[in-house]
Amino acid sequence: MAILVLAGLWNSGPAHWQSHWEQQHPDWVRVPHRDWETPDGDEWVAELDAAIARRATPPVLVAHSLACALVTRWAASGSPHKVAGAFLVAPSDTDAPSYPDCTTGFQPMQLAPLPFPTLVIASNNDPYVDIARARRFAQAWGSDFKEIGDAGHINGDAGYGAWPEGAQLLAEFCASLTPAGD
Repeated sequence: MAILVLAGLWNSGPAHWQSHWEQQHPDWVRVPHRDWETPDGDEWVAELDAAIARRATPPVLVAHSLACALVTRWAASGSPHKVAGAFLVAPSDTDAPSYPDCTTGFQPMQLAPLPFPTLVIASNNDPYVDIARARRFAQAWGSDFKEIGDAGHINGDAGYGAWPEGAQLLAEFCASLTPAGD
């Protein structure tokens, strides 16, 4: 299955699970973004749409943090392109007063149902989203939900480097998908 990796705000560095997984799977593609420091939602949606259009088959989106909001904005954009599903890890709450103010076009959070299968994975002590709010996102998006305990922002800084448990969750999620259009 084609995999597109969507890093969050400030990109995912070498210690991040996304970077580890990309090293293990050279055919996976990280969707580039022009400005990781001050991302613009409309620009990033267009970049994601172009990356999806370049895939021969509908990909699975593997998103972290702000990229989860990106996926919801792309889904609402009216794009004719399809994805097989989205694996959404540690969705950031861009509506929270504590969220960094260096982004444009990610408010309000999109709460419409997503038209493809999704799994939200969240931590109960994530500094960028309250666990109740993460559950609310999953419910609104029609996502399956998995809470993994005290895992911070589920990134390299929180000790989630290779994250084999996450890789297993992704493998199980991908195995549950049917090709788009079936």
